[in-house]
Amino acid sequence: MDLRKLKTLIDLVSESNVSELEITEAEGKVRIVKGGGAVVQQFVAAPLQAATAAPVQPAAAVAELAAPAEPNGHIVKSPMVGTFYRSSSPGAKPFVELGSQVKEGETVCIIEAMKILNEIEADKSGTVTRILGENGQAVEYGQPLFVIE
Repeated sequence: MDLRKLKTLIDLVSESNVSELEITEAEGKVRIVKGGGAVVQQFVAAPLQAATAAPVQPAAAVAELAAPAEPNGHIVKSPMVGTFYRSSSPGAKPFVELGSQVKEGETVCIIEAMKILNEIEADKSGTVTRILGENGQAVEYGQPLFVIE
């Protein structure tokens, strides 16, 4: 993908309400994510061009692209895209807290998808050692929500 086309895509994302754009072409794949006023882009070159194509990234965005270390313990991941909720209603007590003992099959959170509230159950018994999801925030498929040890 040529630099002019890439710059045009970045400008379009910056000036629109779109928060993320991903395009795959023969030359490679480009993913542009807008967050906090800055636009971050990733460029993955096709295997034949990997030696010559370099990612075009703002210097400040390099740290944002580094993947966080995988937490120790069993990870409960989101089975769908939606909105993460720790309790059944805004004023209710959360299903689990840090240090809570959970049994396999026990509800740990709710993910709202397409106006349907889906109860997410622990797939392992143990102690909740980390809560990775933020209440009321959007989650992606496969995103870690809890760590159970």
